[in-house]
Amino acid sequence: MSEYYNNLSDHVREHFANRITDSYVDNGELTITVNPDQLIDVCQDLRDDAAFACDLLIDCCGVDYSEYGNNWQGPRFAAVYHLLSVQLNHRIRVKVFVDGEPPIVPSVINIWNAVNWFEREAFDLYGIIFEGHPDLRRILTDYGFVGHPFRKDFPLSGNVEMRYDPEKQRVIYQPVSIEMRINQPRVIRDDHRYTERLEGEPGDA
Repeated sequence: MSEYYNNLSDHVREHFANRITDSYVDNGELTITVNPDQLIDVCQDLRDDAAFACDLLIDCCGVDYSEYGNNWQGPRFAAVYHLLSVQLNHRIRVKVFVDGEPPIVPSVINIWNAVNWFEREAFDLYGIIFEGHPDLRRILTDYGFVGHPFRKDFPLSGNVEMRYDPEKQRVIYQPVSIEMRINQPRVIRDDHRYTERLEGEPGDA
């Protein structure tokens, strides 16, 4: 299988040339990296060209590389598309790196309609804007949610909390009121100071 993907990677490099930035096989999986401005063109070929025939998109997710090792110098975010060819029985991963705030990537919804909710999820959790998506709304968090919870710098306690206000008779949002606790580490001593002494042992009064 690795030989198959190595040959496929070579064909990808030859076919796409300077339209992609890299093509490599890692742990028996083929990954293509592409710049945002070439994403639509490359994905169109991956679906329509008979040598690739990636007719099915099985997943799209976001990645935050801000804490990815000490030597990472690339863009902070990436959108990753997992493609499957039912006819040829192979998988191709397409990765597009993007920086900026907000990070913007073209939507591939006109190529694979199945990406609809996947792109909404990546927008909700990472704040990646998929340009051209017809209905880019939050899908997992509440409409009034502040921030994007899968970003590495998102606070564990969140930014806001919601509660029902009986006076206003509606749900309201307010700053998080959770007081941070400092947990002391549990220390287990091996000097038997907590072992129950038998009667008559030294130390008894």
